[in-house]
Amino acid sequence: MKKIYSLLIIVFSFASCSQAQQTEFKEEALSNTMKTVENTDITFQEILKKYEGKTIVIDVWASWCSDCIKGMPKVKALQEKYPDVTYLFISMDKNYEAWTKGIEKYDVQGEHYLTSDGMKGVFGKSIKLDWIPRYMVVDKTGKIALFKVIEADDTKLIETLESLK
Repeated sequence: MKKIYSLLIIVFSFASCSQAQQTEFKEEALSNTMKTVENTDITFQEILKKYEGKTIVIDVWASWCSDCIKGMPKVKALQEKYPDVTYLFISMDKNYEAWTKGIEKYDVQGEHYLTSDGMKGVFGKSIKLDWIPRYMVVDKTGKIALFKVIEADDTKLIETLESLK
């Protein structure tokens, strides 16, 4: 019986740890080089520095992602409800041309950056990316306030933005 009880405690401990929300970006994410819409290089750390002191909603998406495109009206509604928030779109597109055409085609309003190595690359792995769209919220101090939701109208996302007003 003691063995079963001990095993349950160990399993519960691991499960609790795996559900813990990441509150800081890993060094590999921060040093990851991305592209601007002007086709210049910038690190993710430099991107975050640009928006320091602001609440940021990060939308990880791609122009080829049907779920991302279907979710855009929800993102636009979020932008209307929270106009003082910075909306940072990080694309997982494979190339610059497809990405910039997608921004224009879907009228994506916000700040735009392109990852250098796709979903399974350094940035994607560092944020445990397993699905797009993926939404994150960064507070005014640069801490991750919400690590993962996959719907722009998710209750957790709304509650997080409300708490950061």
